[in-house]
Amino acid sequence: MKAGRRNLRRARDEGAVTLAEGEGIMQVLALRGSNVIEVMDGKGVKSLALFPAKFQKSFWIKNGSFVVVDASGRDEALESGSKIACVVSQVLFHDQVRALEKSDDWPAIFKSTPNEGSDAGTQGETAQVQIDEEANSDEDDDLPPLEANTNRNRPYELYSDSDSGSDS
Repeated sequence: MKAGRRNLRRARDEGAVTLAEGEGIMQVLALRGSNVIEVMDGKGVKSLALFPAKFQKSFWIKNGSFVVVDASGRDEALESGSKIACVVSQVLFHDQVRALEKSDDWPAIFKSTPNEGSDAGTQGETAQVQIDEEANSDEDDDLPPLEANTNRNRPYELYSDSDSGSDS
């Protein structure tokens, strides 16, 4: 195993994440490209953050991932006209997120995030069931019957029944 991966495993196994002054937990909303990501903080404020190049080959993030961001110079950066307001200092692994959810450091706005995704899946399934029920209903009795598809080859048995009657 390479040294870089060993250090990642060690960082993941440490588990306990302590937030320094000016750091906060944010959720990744979108990957903008060129090491820039869009994040949302615990208050629901969206901003752009820089994903340092040193993390690029060792950490992979996607929409919905959680990161620790150094937002100490956020207000000054926004006042000076810079679009990038903060810098990612750590990417949180799944085990670290679960441990932080139980602590007081976890923002309340993120507590409902995983549940909303699972509810959306069940709502989509119930909507699909309702659509299927509507398709099976007898409301289409007023419509003319569908014509046979002439672009599809019919099996040989169907031809044999019609051909035997015409030969005799």
